[in-house]
Formats: sequence, C-alpha cells, structure tokens
Amino acid sequence: MAKKTAYRELSCREIVEKYPDVSPFVILKADLQRRTVVYTERAREAAKGGGYQLQARGIFTSIGDAGADCYPVSLMLRDGTSVFVSPVKTSRPPYVIDVIDGRKVITDGGEIVEEVDFWYKPDYMSKTTSSGRPMWKVASARPQRMDIDAYYYCHFWDEGKGCRYCNMGSHFKKGGLPAKVDPKDVFETVREALKQPGRFCYIKMTAGSVLSGRELFDDEADMYIALLQAAGRNFETRRFPSQMISSAFSLKQLSKIYENTGLMSYTCDMEVLNEEKFAWICPGKNKALGYCEWKKRILEAVGIFGRGFVNTGIVGGVELAKPNGFATEDEALDATLEEAEDFASHGVSVIHCVWVPYPGSAFSRQVTPSLEYFVRLSKGLNDLRVKYGLAADMDDYRRCGNHPDTDLARVKP
Repeated sequence: MAKKTAYRELSCREIVEKYPDVSPFVILKADLQRRTVVYTERAREAAKGGGYQLQARGIFTSIGDAGADCYPVSLMLRDGTSVFVSPVKTSRPPYVIDVIDGRKVITDGGEIVEEVDFWYKPDYMSKTTSSGRPMWKVASARPQRMDIDAYYYCHFWDEGKGCRYCNMGSHFKKGGLPAKVDPKDVFETVREALKQPGRFCYIKMTAGSVLSGRELFDDEADMYIALLQAAGRNFETRRFPSQMISSAFSLKQLSKIYENTGLMSYTCDMEVLNEEKFAWICPGKNKALGYCEWKKRILEAVGIFGRGFVNTGIVGGVELAKPNGFATEDEALDATLEEAEDFASHGVSVIHCVWVPYPGSAFSRQVTPSLEYFVRLSKGLNDLRVKYGLAADMDDYRRCGNHPDTDLARVKP
C-alpha cells in the first residue's frame, strides 16, 4: 500500500506566487485575519502618539474601555487595504506588529513581511453627547464608514442557541444585558461626525437579533426605524448612504423600514450556505425560521431595495468546522459557490468575512481552513458578482474593509 503523503498548507508567499491575478495585499489581509495579530510594546507606544484609534465599541469586541489595555483598533496596508483584525488568541501562530528602524511593520517569524499603518481617529471620537455619553461609544469608525451598533446582545442566546462561531453570548450574563443606543445620541454623534469634511461616505447599523414583538423581530425593526430616522435628520435628501445588517425581516417589516427611513441597502447574513450546516452552526436562526425561509426573505428584499442593494454575509471557512462540517475544502468550496450563484442570479451579492475561532465561542478551539481556501473563495464570490453584474458598494474596500472578496472589486476584470 502506498504511503499517504501528509498535506502541507502553502505559505502566504507561496500563495502570492500561485495566484498572480489576486492582489498580494488581499492575500496578506486574509492571512492576517485568519491568523490574527499581536502588538509589541514598541507598536503600542507608536500608536499612542499618532492620532490613531485606540478605542472602539462593537458587538463582538470592545477596545480601550474601562482601563483595558489599549492597542490599535485595526490596520491599513500600503495600498489602502483595510484589515479589520484584533489580537485574539487562536490555534494558529499570529503575525507580530512591530516598529523596526522607525517603520511600523508586520513580521512573521522575525522576518519583515510588509509595512503597515493604523486606523486614524476621527474628530468626533474625542467628544461627548449632551447626555454625557462618549461619542466613540455611540459610533465606531472604519476608515470611511461610521458603525452604529445599536444593541450588543443577540436573544438567540437566551436559550443557548446562538451561532456556534459567535462569542457574543459569553459577554453577558443574566441581568447584565446592555441598553440599546439612544436615538438622540445617534443624531448628535452623526451631526458631529459630518463636520469633518471628506471623512465618511457611509453609515452602517447593526445589532444582535431581537426576537420580541407582536411578530418575530417586530421590536428589532422598530429599533432600527428610530435610529435611522435620528441619523437621517442630519441629511437634506430623503435617502442617505446607509446599510442595515439585521435579522431576516418579513416583507411587511422591511417595507415599513424602507418607507419610514432613508435606508438605502439591506444585509441579512446567512452565515453558512448549506441547509444542513446552517441547522448545526446557527441553531437559533434555524429554530426561528429555518434556512429556506431565511433565504426566501433575503431574496424577496430585492423587490424593495433593488438588485445590488441586498447582501448576505457568510462566515467564510466555518462550513469546514468539526465534526459536522464539510470533509474537504474542495467539497466546501463547490457547495458554497453553487449556492452563492443562486443568490447572485436573483440579485443578491454574497460576501464573506474570514472565520476567526473567537475565545468564548463554541468553536474557540477549532482550526481555520488554509489560506488558499480563502483566496479561492474570494475569487469565486468576486467572479459571481462580475458574472451577474452586481456591485458590492455597500461592503466594498472603502465602506467596510472587512471582506477579502469585495476588495477584489478594486481591479476591474
């Protein structure tokens, strides 16, 4: 019997050589997110005096709050590629962010890989609302986008049915649920942010799922209406550049939101594009609606927002989680892209973030797929957008910066 050859993952450098049609910065970005990073003391010191973001409030992580150790919120590569990545411990060795010979650099095994910079802090983040709330706690900032995370809890966790890759449920205990963001604070924060010319081109709102109301998600829909109306008061036009990432609202709920706010685009995340894997990885979503209904509602949203203004996000790589994920990367890629094409043919773009096995999640000890898998997935999703004439404006490199596949849209085929 022939001896089985051990599988060896290709390094980042080898992947760059193998895929010359993919930007090396996008490949590096995916690997940074897949392996995560740590900061040396030199890098932390360099960040403190450079006008960089050292505080951020988000659904999954809070940085620089309550005296916690400060580190840069995230990274920017030389070509302007944003890399949303946090120094969390995973099963893979992290890249090291350091300062060598006066340059901020990414290193791997002591070798300099690339120069890097940190995200700059917008002016509004140093100010407070009239209620006394620091504005950075109302809205975080990507390089060109404001992020208003309306509610830092997902009620699928009430019965322990939160998504298995997610660590949100581990952040809160009974009686310790966070308050929803106040609409007045949102109005004042957006007003202040817009005083800085050219800083922002988009506003994103998201939250954990709120299951209460006369119908499932009614209270969540009303929460978004109040916040979108508050933000919208700062604009002269009826519609303003905006994105809502939310639960799978019914047509009635989406119509109410669209008609009563200036919302321009809608994203509802499937998380994983396979009915069987969805049931295992997202038990709360599966119990509430199920894969087919979740998908149906996303496709129906195109009738309200239009082709190219509806997205669904997936946690790229989580479909290979053990023990019930796909057995091989080829099998996972084929199944994911086949389903993604069905979405694209109906006018819905599929985007992916790189799966990180966050501490506190059920998958915290899992190992992510190879870097090559993420490159192939990114290429496949981008190719589908090209094939079906879909833009990724609401989640492109300027507005979000979290998705390697949408970064590829910077270079037209």
